[in-house]
Amino acid sequence: MRSFGFLWSSSALSNLADGVLKVGAPLMAVGMTRSPGEVALVGVATTLPWLLLALPAGAVADRVDRRRVMVLANVLRAALLVAAGLLAWSGGLGLWVLVAAVLLSGTAEVFADTSAQSILPMTVPASRLAWANGRIVGAQTIGNDFIGSPVAGLLVTLLPAAILGAPGILYGAAGLLLLGMRGAYRPAPAPGASAGGRSMTADIREGLRYLWGHRFLRRLAISSGMLNLASAAFFAVFVLWAVGPGSRIGLTPEAYGLVMTAFAAGAVAASLVSDRVVRWAGEGPALVGSWLVNSLLLAVPVLAPHPAALFPVAVAWGATNAWSNVIVISLRQRIIPEGLLGRVNSAYRLIGMGGMPVGAAVAGVMGETWGLPSVFYGAVGVCVAAVFLIYRGLRARDTRSASAIFTGVEQHLR
Repeated sequence: MRSFGFLWSSSALSNLADGVLKVGAPLMAVGMTRSPGEVALVGVATTLPWLLLALPAGAVADRVDRRRVMVLANVLRAALLVAAGLLAWSGGLGLWVLVAAVLLSGTAEVFADTSAQSILPMTVPASRLAWANGRIVGAQTIGNDFIGSPVAGLLVTLLPAAILGAPGILYGAAGLLLLGMRGAYRPAPAPGASAGGRSMTADIREGLRYLWGHRFLRRLAISSGMLNLASAAFFAVFVLWAVGPGSRIGLTPEAYGLVMTAFAAGAVAASLVSDRVVRWAGEGPALVGSWLVNSLLLAVPVLAPHPAALFPVAVAWGATNAWSNVIVISLRQRIIPEGLLGRVNSAYRLIGMGGMPVGAAVAGVMGETWGLPSVFYGAVGVCVAAVFLIYRGLRARDTRSASAIFTGVEQHLR
C-alpha cells in the first residue's frame, strides 16, 4: 500500500496539471480566434495521440518497467511545457504553437496514462481495486476540475504563460514522486504467452485478439468509443457557447472555471462512495444508469442556456462520470491478465478514445456549417445510442439481471 500512496500522490499532481492545461488551452485559443474550427483544433491535438499511439504505448507497458515509463513521460512533458510557457511569456506563442505544445504533451500522456492504469493492480490486492480506483478517480477529478479548472480561469487573465509553465512544473514533480515506489513493476508474461524475441507488432496483435475475442469487453469498448466521440465533439466547441459576451450563456473565463469546479465536486463525492453504489445497485445497473443520465443531461445547457441551470448539471455530470469510470476501469483490471493488461487496455482505449479527435474535428466543421446546436444535439443522440447498445448487449447476453452479468468472474463474460 506504500507504493499505492506514491502512485496516488503522483496522479494527483499530474491531474492538477491536466486540469490547468485542459481548460486553459481552449481559453487561450478563444483569446486568439472565435472560429469554431480553429478552437476545435486544440481538442483535436489533445486527443489525437490516443488514436495514433495507444497500441504502441500498451505494448511498451507490457515489455518494460511501467514505473520507468511514467517517470520518463512526465519528465519529457515537463520540459516541453516549461519551454512553451517561456515562449508565451516572451510573446512568441501563436495558435499553431499552442496546438503543437498540446499535441506533444498529449503524446507523453498516452504513455504515462496507459502505464498508470496497468500498474495500479500491482500495488493493491484485487479485492481493493474498486476502492483504489475510486481514490484515483477522486484525485484525478480534484486536480482536473476542482482545482485545475478555476486556476486556469484565473491564469488565462492574470498570467497566460503560466497556463503552460505551471503544468510543466507539476508534471516534473509527479515524475519525481514515482521514484518513491519500491520494487520492480515489469509485468510477468501472460499465461500461454510465447517466449521472448517477439516483435512489438506481434505483441500488439495479441492484445487486439484478446479484446476482439472477448465479447463483453468488445461491446463495452465500442459503447465507450461512441460516448467519448460525442463528448469530445460537445466540449470541443462548448466553450464558445458558454464563454464570452457573444456566447449564449455569457460566462467569464473565471466563471467557466467554476463550472468545472462544480463538475469536480460531484465527481469527488461520487468517487468516494462508488464502491458502495456498486454493492447496492450492481455494476450493470449502475453503469447503464450513469451513462444514460449523463447523456441526457448534455441537452440541458442547450435547452436552458443559463448559469443557474449549468452549475447543477455540471455536478451531475461529474457524479455520473465518476461512477462509470470506476466501474469500467475496475472491470478491465479484474478481467484482463496482468501480462496483457497494458496491450488490452491500450486496444480498448484506442477504440474508446481514438474517436475523440474525430469528434472534435467534426464538431468544428458542423459548428461552422450548421451552428453550435447541431453539434450538441448530435452528441446527445450518439450518446443515447451507445447506452442502448450496451443495454441490448446485456439483455441479449443473459436473461438474468444486469447486475448478475457484472460479477467480475471471467467465465461469465466470455
